[in-house]
Amino acid sequence: MSSSSAQYALSFKILLIGDSGVGKSSLLVSFISNTVDDLAPTIGVDFKMKQLTVAGKRLKLTIWDTAGQERFRTLTSSYYRGAQGIILVYDVTRRETFTNLSEIWAKEVDLYSTNQDCIKMLVGNKVDKDSERFVSREEGAALAKELGCIFLECSARTQENVHQCFEELALKIMEVPSLLEEGSTVMKRNIMKQKPEHQAAMNNGGCCS
Repeated sequence: MSSSSAQYALSFKILLIGDSGVGKSSLLVSFISNTVDDLAPTIGVDFKMKQLTVAGKRLKLTIWDTAGQERFRTLTSSYYRGAQGIILVYDVTRRETFTNLSEIWAKEVDLYSTNQDCIKMLVGNKVDKDSERFVSREEGAALAKELGCIFLECSARTQENVHQCFEELALKIMEVPSLLEEGSTVMKRNIMKQKPEHQAAMNNGGCCS
């Protein structure tokens, strides 16, 4: 088949969340294009796609980058729908961004995430500014354990551990049968979009909103 949908075996939706200015967009740009520019704050939501091979499988990741500002918070619930992976990002040089993960963002995940098997990852960004660090690696690891997340520290600016973030998350998603099934179903749905609407609705029986 020559269609682009036939070029990957699995499709996963990944969400980036956290306070404004922690480097969510920089992480995404660093991963997608291997460059980092000083980016303006995200307005509302943005998303990018990247195909990569993990554990011998060709994946398509759709990565949603959300605004951290309070005024955009009412928009968020729909972003969580169907996400197989959620990356909670904080800035190791700004302690409040770390505190807000447990006080705001983790609670939001519990509230809005539609997938109980969803894989969560805690990421401490900006480790290239180690002399300005206010959150230790040990504290990050402890919070990740408490929240049931994978843990990594990285630097979007130097690209340290950036690819590992997304690859490790994808690997963990692939270890969960229900998420793996979802990932392959999304791809099949894209190929079979020509089906009549009522037939597609019947095929989706058993889904809860």
